[in-house]
Amino acid sequence: MSALNFVAVTVKRDQRPVLREIDAVFAPGRLTAVIGPNGAGKSTLLEVAAGLRAPDAGRVELGGESLTVIGRRMLARRRAYLPQRAEVDWPISVERVVALGLTPVLPSFGDLPAAMRPAIDEALAACDLTALRDRPATSLSGGELARAMLARAIVGDPELLIVDEPTAGLDPRHALDAARRLRARADAGRTVIMAIHDLDLALRHADDVVAIKHGALLAAGPVAEVMTEALLGALYDVRVRITRDADGAAIRFRD
Repeated sequence: MSALNFVAVTVKRDQRPVLREIDAVFAPGRLTAVIGPNGAGKSTLLEVAAGLRAPDAGRVELGGESLTVIGRRMLARRRAYLPQRAEVDWPISVERVVALGLTPVLPSFGDLPAAMRPAIDEALAACDLTALRDRPATSLSGGELARAMLARAIVGDPELLIVDEPTAGLDPRHALDAARRLRARADAGRTVIMAIHDLDLALRHADDVVAIKHGALLAAGPVAEVMTEALLGALYDVRVRITRDADGAAIRFRD
């Protein structure tokens, strides 16, 4: 498996910096949470990581090789990307939505190959979608669709998995399931990156944290070193209290 490296990555929009000289390493076998306030540049960072947006300066490397050299076709085989508010505009079945995660190796026409069905079945089961597999995706609730999109992202077992707010719109049970599923991918040796606002889930499930504010890197490193009361207070401009008990740690924001 391969690390993803950001080297002095800068991205501009209308000549305004959205990301400012970001240096970060996203290591294989680790779940990295990207955190920061709204407008910090988290989604842009993930788009760059996925090779969907080229930086205006700096470079991004996967396994020591530039994403531009790898090329989009090969990159599509090696990474999966789940954006915020992913949508389905056609009434295809949930099973077919999940199968789209295999597009780089999926035949253009005909039924799903038998060899691919075990992976699809596993992804459906992992995201509690087996009973919904034949339902039109356009009839799903917001939370059900979010689970279908997560299943689509994990079905191909990519070496690099990038997800933007994977727990948004999910009820507590399925949010925990999603975090555990991403944790399992990292434990299997994959490089997993998630932008997330649920700091409790990040604190409990992530290995590393990349904290950005106003497009600049505020801190990066292991969860225990980065997610401190002082750092989170500076990141979100509020007072923060981290409490720990037998069930783990929890973050509280105070006026």
